[in-house]
Amino acid sequence: MSDDRKDRLDGLAVVLLLACCALWGINQVAMKVALAQIPPLSQSALRSAVAALLLGGWALARGIPLRPRDGTLRGGMLAGLLFAAEFGCMFVGLQYTTASRMVVFIYLAPFVVALFMPLISRSERLDLGQGLGLALAFAGVVWAFAEGLAAARGSQQWLGDALGIVTAVLWGATTLVLRGSRLATATPEKTLLYQLAVSALALGAAALLSGESWPAQVGALAWGALAFQTVVVTFASYLVWFWLIRHYPATRISAFTLLTPVFGLLAGVALLGEPVSSRLLIALAAVSCGIALVNRVGRRPIAA
Repeated sequence: MSDDRKDRLDGLAVVLLLACCALWGINQVAMKVALAQIPPLSQSALRSAVAALLLGGWALARGIPLRPRDGTLRGGMLAGLLFAAEFGCMFVGLQYTTASRMVVFIYLAPFVVALFMPLISRSERLDLGQGLGLALAFAGVVWAFAEGLAAARGSQQWLGDALGIVTAVLWGATTLVLRGSRLATATPEKTLLYQLAVSALALGAAALLSGESWPAQVGALAWGALAFQTVVVTFASYLVWFWLIRHYPATRISAFTLLTPVFGLLAGVALLGEPVSSRLLIALAAVSCGIALVNRVGRRPIAA
């Protein structure tokens, strides 16, 4: 893979993004399976810690330097804390609101990136048609989860919803830090290692402070779900994601993340035997059309 920055998505980027979104959608199922036996904050901390060890071994085998003497330490620490806070807010918020509502709020993140990325790179400003495409894709996500949104009730639901919005802002802010700091020139391995190492420590401390305890026994299915999250998602797919952020427009690749909740629903159909509804098919079409609009080639170049 080259180190050149591109101004639009090519075939390789689209394939990698679709693979990441599909894996993240399946990851939602894996998280539900593992959460039945492994506490959430402890699960996140362990996942980050093991993935960090795998990443360190990968970098060592390939001769990739990871020393923070290139000016990336400050940005790396900030990105790591944002990464940890993002997952902390997500898991705490799920105690007060439904998963369907949380998913909708989390995927406000592409709007955060689209709104603030032009302050870092003017070439990533979306035009009116691309902005409408982003809105159409988000509308597809809302449509897919509309039944769950209508059914949700609870006196403290507002707290979970608010934490979902905070999660989206933190996710978007992490992307902005990656592009607006010295991490923009760092290797994807170093960028990911900062976030995994810092989040493992922060989430581990949060798990201890919250008094999370492990069950006496954890079944093979839960361990398998955690292994999938750690090796395939947190190590492999996140490494690909940070490579994409480094080499392609962040606003355009962020729009693709709106496919993740739809892939999550499709994973539920394939792995959990959940029914396929017309609502899901309409949502998939809306998200796909919206992403196509965001990534269309404009007639007029935008000044860098």
